[in-house]
Amino acid sequence: MSIPEPVGVTDEQASVITTVRRFTVLTVNTHKGFTALNRRFILPELREAVRSVSADVVFLQEVHGTHEHHPKRYNNWPTMPQYEFLADSLWPQFAYGRNAVYPEGDHGNALLSKFQIVRHDNLDVSISGHENRGLLHCVLRLPGDDRELHAICVHLGLRESHRNAQLKLLRKRLANLSDDAPVIVAGDFNDWRQRADALLEPCGLREVFAEHQGKPARSFPARWPALRLDRIYVRNLKASEPKVLANRPWSHLSDHVPLSVEIEL
Repeated sequence: MSIPEPVGVTDEQASVITTVRRFTVLTVNTHKGFTALNRRFILPELREAVRSVSADVVFLQEVHGTHEHHPKRYNNWPTMPQYEFLADSLWPQFAYGRNAVYPEGDHGNALLSKFQIVRHDNLDVSISGHENRGLLHCVLRLPGDDRELHAICVHLGLRESHRNAQLKLLRKRLANLSDDAPVIVAGDFNDWRQRADALLEPCGLREVFAEHQGKPARSFPARWPALRLDRIYVRNLKASEPKVLANRPWSHLSDHVPLSVEIEL
């Protein structure tokens, strides 16, 4: 993200002014742009809702890259990939990790960022013969001091044995990072039995809702959230003001409700 330097200040002052120390994170399973049970295509409404949060970094799960048939069926289907449509002009940087590929198209995870994405890769954590899943690992450069932030967007499997195997791969990825690297891991963990916290704690990850409220947030189903499926974990970062966006319009825009949190370096 390019930030103009203020007029009439030294380079040192400009660096202080533009340095980012605090920002907002949002995670949401977009359900491929449809309401629960696929009754209505609502991606344009979802985009407006996401924009209203003014988050700096947005973790997205279940977004379409391409689809051959939907543009013929829905007049308001975007002419670009869904993640690019959601980014619009508010998030100049975005990355996509294609997880599921089928004859008519593909979908996966995406990250939208107001900060520069210097590199990214998509780790395939699919279990052979079952759901296609991935971990989208992006490295962001924060303005001012050029500090790097690791942001990993997660969508895990429906079976506990699959999730355990996928969490081991996540732990292996985290083990390759420096101990002092700031990390955010967020997304749809499908962890209705609440086992992930204990598995990830040895890696230094802290779940922000569990830290502030005693338990992960209820996020599914969107109309009456009961299951604690979605998570935001941090390492070497401070988290505050965790929120579950469960009211309208969010309760009618997907089958999951989004989570947001303020992050401080």
